[in-house]
Amino acid sequence: MKTSVREPAVAGRFYPANKTELKRLIDKIYKAEKSKIDLSFADKNIFGAVVPHAGYMFSAYQAVHFFDILRNQKQQYDTFVIINPNHTGYGEAIALESHQYWQTPFGFVETDKEFADGLGFPISDIAHQNEHSGEVMLPLLQYFVDYDFRIVPITLSDQTVENAKMLAKKIQEIEQKLNRKVCVIASSDFSHFLSPDKGKDLDQLVIDQIQKKDINEIFNVVKEKKISVCGFGPIMCLMEYSNLQNPSYKSNILARGHSGEIVPSNEVVDYISILFYDE
Repeated sequence: MKTSVREPAVAGRFYPANKTELKRLIDKIYKAEKSKIDLSFADKNIFGAVVPHAGYMFSAYQAVHFFDILRNQKQQYDTFVIINPNHTGYGEAIALESHQYWQTPFGFVETDKEFADGLGFPISDIAHQNEHSGEVMLPLLQYFVDYDFRIVPITLSDQTVENAKMLAKKIQEIEQKLNRKVCVIASSDFSHFLSPDKGKDLDQLVIDQIQKKDINEIFNVVKEKKISVCGFGPIMCLMEYSNLQNPSYKSNILARGHSGEIVPSNEVVDYISILFYDE
């Protein structure tokens, strides 16, 4: 039987396509951030994190905080469920995909077919084919996580409270049924192409509701204020998943920044990494 591989769609654009150059870039970004990473969170029971998904030169400065905490955990995860928004508009409202492996310059990552099959959502390869927001998590996972793991990539284009709750419940059900240790990555950037001050103010309206654990109000404030947090659906799903694991879950901002810190501009994209955990 022929092995099916989802080849990288954004290598050479969002991150280097050459393995050596990719490692060098992550090395450089990690070195710049290392002293700011709070490794005390490695002792927590982590449910997942909100992680930005832009080009590494912009957003990996925030993303590496989460991945380095993962690397320093004694706990190992069987499966990383990567939930990302759908920027292309193709495919189903909640879309799984069919490949056995995803390829990056660092090699191959196996998908957890048993877990994905258990979720029972439609398979829609076209939803994942050119989508960057899940793919960019993989080289960072490969760089930081030094044990074998599998992934379940899920693209969410219909970002409703109902879908977030349904997906979170299914993830928890299959996790328990298959006895998997799961970590959920909610792929999302925050405000897009606003001044740093305006973006920060709008982002804070979403963060306030994350801290209040109110997914209904996240949906409402995003819609009412037209906040361009592209992965608010994955964020709501991670919150609901954490709530199912432990209603007393906590969240903490690990790192916060924007593209203007790299290339000065009056219109920036905001990047925030947020950890979800309990004691």
